[in-house]
Amino acid sequence: MTAPASPKMADGPLEKSDAGGGLDRGVLAAAMVVVLGAIMSILDVTVVNVAINDLAKEFKTSLATIQWVATGYTLALATVIPITGWASARFGTKRLYMISIGLFVAGSMLAGMAWSAESLIAFRVLQGLGGGMIMPAGMTILTQAAGPQRVGQVMSIVGVPMLLGPILGPIIGGYLVDDVSWRWIFFINLPIGIVALVMAGRILKRDQPKKTERLDFIGLILLSPGLASLIYGVAKGAELKDFLATEALAFWAVGAVLVLGFVFRALKAENPLIDLRLLKRRSVAAASGTMVLFMIAFMGAMLLLPLYYQTVRGEGALQSGLLLAPQGLGAMITMPIGGKLTDRIGPGRVVLVGMTVVVLSVSGFAAILESDTSYWALGGALFVMGLGMGMTMMPTMAAAIQTLVHDEVPRASTMLNIIQQVSASVGTAMISVLLANRLASELGGGAGGEIGSTEKVPPAVMEKIAGPMADAFQHTYWYSAGLLLLAFLPALLLPRKKPQTPVEAVDAPLPMH
Repeated sequence: MTAPASPKMADGPLEKSDAGGGLDRGVLAAAMVVVLGAIMSILDVTVVNVAINDLAKEFKTSLATIQWVATGYTLALATVIPITGWASARFGTKRLYMISIGLFVAGSMLAGMAWSAESLIAFRVLQGLGGGMIMPAGMTILTQAAGPQRVGQVMSIVGVPMLLGPILGPIIGGYLVDDVSWRWIFFINLPIGIVALVMAGRILKRDQPKKTERLDFIGLILLSPGLASLIYGVAKGAELKDFLATEALAFWAVGAVLVLGFVFRALKAENPLIDLRLLKRRSVAAASGTMVLFMIAFMGAMLLLPLYYQTVRGEGALQSGLLLAPQGLGAMITMPIGGKLTDRIGPGRVVLVGMTVVVLSVSGFAAILESDTSYWALGGALFVMGLGMGMTMMPTMAAAIQTLVHDEVPRASTMLNIIQQVSASVGTAMISVLLANRLASELGGGAGGEIGSTEKVPPAVMEKIAGPMADAFQHTYWYSAGLLLLAFLPALLLPRKKPQTPVEAVDAPLPMH
């Protein structure tokens, strides 16, 4: 029986009659499936981070060893993301999405049954292999389903778990670790994943794989190990507070060389793993540049407040997560508004307004953050940050995708997810090093000079060092604000007009020379 024509999934662009306006039932159903998968993969990162100390105690191992539970997952993400674009074309996006969820659920179940630190790390890598493909495959499903003129609205839906993950993760993780069992931080993914698989099988329309698509093995050999080595080197440099230390330099330098090698090859290869020639389009290049600078600055800023709550104010992981909730509330208000405005007037104006609000809120933290700053004032600044964030990240991604046709979307989604992953890793590493160095400067290398080292500091000593520690956080926020200002340069080049209709987008050629 032939299904009626609908905008769920298509082998080509949508017709003009389907473009514009609100999202119909078919697209909203597909969005629900994608959000379920995204919630799992994004929440998992922050939920597990809360449990690191407890896992070290459970398996009687060092923090340096158990940290690989988080690092191994991140490296697996970096390794598998590059093949998502090829795999989407070769096997079909629906099939790839379901395989990635299946791998993630299997890894979650095995991680919850882990009997040692080594087995847990191995199962986390399996999780990462599935998790790395969930977001780019999901973004491809939605952008192909909705068409160019509704990309802003579907991106705002995908962005919900991306913003709420860092907020809800510590709350859920703190509760499960404290009151249930660490194993449930992994088992909680099972019911969500099973529901997502059933819904994906029933709702998503199967797309046609391209049997002739060949994998760029040379590009894969260059990019996947290159990204993993680069991210590991940056993380190791942050841990050592010295990016030029031999242990860090060897990895990030080799990674940088491999990634550069991939760039040169991709610009010349006939069928590259990721088509960097898409960057010849002004909207794609401007969006990519904006995302790099914004993610480095913003993800670094996101690191600061939870650490401030836990080290300066003595709050636990659960309380810190609850105190971060205003940001998610702000983002939930502006995200659907930003999506609709992106589709009506173009992403350029929306992103500039959103970035201005984020810069003002980050500057506000730099101005008011002290050892006894009112939680109401901090919550208000977080709420404002959320308002700006809801109008920034997803409209920026929409700007890159709106001008692309059906077959180009998987490659662009893969490229954007790689940019996000690498930029976030660089941002958190950079800001953590700046903060650690500033703490050491403020405290003269004494107690508290290391992040998180105030747990066993006596209350009388803590009272004396709380002020200098708060000054270190305040000073570091100014770095984030400065980095955010740089993101305005590429953002000024984002499209400021309503996106083309799907037919116009198809007719627009991709400049190759």
